[in-house]
Amino acid sequence: MSTPKRPDERVSPNHAFLVGRFGIIFMITAVLAIAIAVMLVRTTVIHASDWNRMAASTLADSAITYPERGEILASDGSILATNLYYVDIFVDFRASRFKIAEFVDSIPQLSDSLAKYFPRYSRDKWEKRLRAAVDPPKSKRTRNFVIAKAVPDEIFLKVKKTFPFFRGYNNSNCTGLKGDRVMKRSYPFGRMARLSIGRVGQTETDPEVHGRSGLERALDTLLFGVPGVSRKVVSTRGTRLATETPAINGYDVTTTIDITIQDILEAELGEMLIASHADWGTAIIMEVATGDIKAISNLERDSTSRTPRYIEALNRAVEAYEPGSVMKVMTMAVALEKGFGKPVTREFPIGHSFPYLGKRSISDTHSPASLPISRFIEYSSNIGMVKMTMPHYDGDLNRFRSDLAELGFFDRFNTGIARERIPYFPKVKNNVGGKLDLSRMVFGYCTMIPPLYTCAFYNAVANDGKFVRPRLVKGLRTPDGVDSVIPVSYVREQMMSPENAAILRKMMRGVVWEQGGTAKVLKNDVVEIAGKTGTCKIALEDRRPRFDKNGKKLDLPPFKGGYLEGHYRVTFCGFFPYENPKYTCIVLISDPKVPYRGPAVSSGMVLKNVALKLYARGMLSDDPYFAEAKREGVSTPTVYSSFNSERNATLHSDLGLGKTHAIRRPAEHKQYGTVPDVKGVGLREALSTLEGAGYAVDFNGVGYVAEQTPEAGTKASPGTKIKLTLRHN
Repeated sequence: MSTPKRPDERVSPNHAFLVGRFGIIFMITAVLAIAIAVMLVRTTVIHASDWNRMAASTLADSAITYPERGEILASDGSILATNLYYVDIFVDFRASRFKIAEFVDSIPQLSDSLAKYFPRYSRDKWEKRLRAAVDPPKSKRTRNFVIAKAVPDEIFLKVKKTFPFFRGYNNSNCTGLKGDRVMKRSYPFGRMARLSIGRVGQTETDPEVHGRSGLERALDTLLFGVPGVSRKVVSTRGTRLATETPAINGYDVTTTIDITIQDILEAELGEMLIASHADWGTAIIMEVATGDIKAISNLERDSTSRTPRYIEALNRAVEAYEPGSVMKVMTMAVALEKGFGKPVTREFPIGHSFPYLGKRSISDTHSPASLPISRFIEYSSNIGMVKMTMPHYDGDLNRFRSDLAELGFFDRFNTGIARERIPYFPKVKNNVGGKLDLSRMVFGYCTMIPPLYTCAFYNAVANDGKFVRPRLVKGLRTPDGVDSVIPVSYVREQMMSPENAAILRKMMRGVVWEQGGTAKVLKNDVVEIAGKTGTCKIALEDRRPRFDKNGKKLDLPPFKGGYLEGHYRVTFCGFFPYENPKYTCIVLISDPKVPYRGPAVSSGMVLKNVALKLYARGMLSDDPYFAEAKREGVSTPTVYSSFNSERNATLHSDLGLGKTHAIRRPAEHKQYGTVPDVKGVGLREALSTLEGAGYAVDFNGVGYVAEQTPEAGTKASPGTKIKLTLRHN
């Protein structure tokens, strides 16, 4: 636009209007610029400290990074508890491009697939739920419709790739399908040793996953690890979380549990509980030399089941109960060590009743008129124990408790088993009442002992007096893979002399092998067992609160006077093999019914069956094959077969068989789908052959395969169970 050059030249009205508009724009721009400058000064100069403080607080926001929990392993490295990642599957019905019409058309087919893979709902129920989810307007539909929780990745991929509707779209905005990865504690062996291993969980006040029972709880500090910290930092795309302190994963814990022994123990205990209609049972197997707890089982009747069924419940292996006559071994150990229980030729008068101090008589059910000290354990004589013990402590009744403490009987084991208790053995007054109480304590009443402590004490007797500390943990592995072994430790390096331990072992052998033994039914020619029976009436427990309203612990006895008539807890604790003890085992069963009310035919039979199965699987000696059968009147050796030609040749040579064909070698199995011939071979070879052919195996007895069902050559599909009967001759 040009400026007028002549005075008479007129300015256009449009020109004036444009100049005015530019003026207004200029003033607005100037005001904004001044305002920006003022705000800049206020922000960067006047209020700079406030803004810096706000920025710092924003960047100071942090988040906890949780570590990965360590694994719990069996003694052979098998995983008992581990972490697995799963997927929670949801549908977002408010996804931005959700294909509502296509989804509604596919609901019948989708419901079929969902009912097949997630059968917690029927097809009709799935269809009803899906239609109800899409009926509301889009703004009111759920964003998190649950399809399934904690499923493997492959299941999520199957839903995504093969299910109707979902398979038609690659974009999750069209289907709303989403999967959230979650970590879950997994127990590959299910309920096996569940109470000892424990479980994890959250609480209302603690969202972190920590151990809540068993080893998971006792070793939670090691297993959980150390949380890390992530903090907000500024980047070109805004703020993001960056690791400031990395999380340190938890230690892996190697336990002493042997999966095979655990499986055998649980099976035998469960079968006996069902047969005896007992309330509950608990059992422990401990390795003599190391104190390693190789198996531990706690089974209790499932009151919700219509059929007899026993499940893992309260960990009664560490709860305290009146022990009954198994206490006599502890009493005899004290007597031997203090010198008043040395076996002598003199016999004590016993009989069936003894009115100690003229009060309520102490009775014996199967003792003869007289017995030497060496046979008190064999006959389980209450009267003998009282007559031997009480004169020695007449002047100081509580010295008996002190002598037990000297042996380490009350030391805490700290095995890692939650709720582990020490024996309850109250002090008594030096009066007639105190004498009566102590006279009952020496044979197993008026005291309470956890089965774990009884088992550990017997284990010390089997171990030449070395009181090894029971343990469930034998090693740790750091997050960077460094292994450490926890050494064997001792409650007392020498609880009693080896000579006295040998004397006591011989007394315990008499319980099974001598004429007056209370467990003669456990005698067998395969595994020599020694131990002690115990029977105790079930006391009326004192169920009063143990704490007052202020949380203060009340000093109350665990039981009150009186017993449930006709109801008993029965125990057998022993070790095997007798000549070279390898394992100690205790079995406690509560209230078994007739004909299993005796401790030998119930608890003792569980121990015997476990011992025989361990022998059959070669776990009691280095070479379970070719055991010589002891048969009277037979001079020729019993010979068994083998698939191993070298073993057959060795037998021919060692037994001087010459060219005879006494050793039969079963034909090699070649035809798939038929049962192999395993008659005459040892259990190991039979298991290897049958399981290698795809068959499951069930067996009973010990020795070598005498019978097999189905017979060799029978057509049977893989997975069929083959039953084997083992015998020695």
